[in-house]
Amino acid sequence: MLEKGIYRHFKGRYYELLSVAQHSETMAFFVVYRALYGEWGTWVRPLEMFDERIEREGKTMKRFSRINDTEADLMRARGDVTPPSL
Repeated sequence: MLEKGIYRHFKGRYYELLSVAQHSETMAFFVVYRALYGEWGTWVRPLEMFDERIEREGKTMKRFSRINDTEADLMRARGDVTPPSL
């Protein structure tokens, strides 16, 4: 199962994985995550899709890759993972 934390999308944006949830009828697993930019939207995506490997421009890569703790700590220190006040 995926760990909570900050993930980099293959296009370069950052997201925080908030939870893994299970659909009440299909029992499928979904990832609940939020963007760490713009309006800080909260999203869901099937776990298989969040964790899949994709091919772009002849290269195979993960759609989302968890960043290391040092990089996450730096983002927290800069305030990059705190949504603006509403």
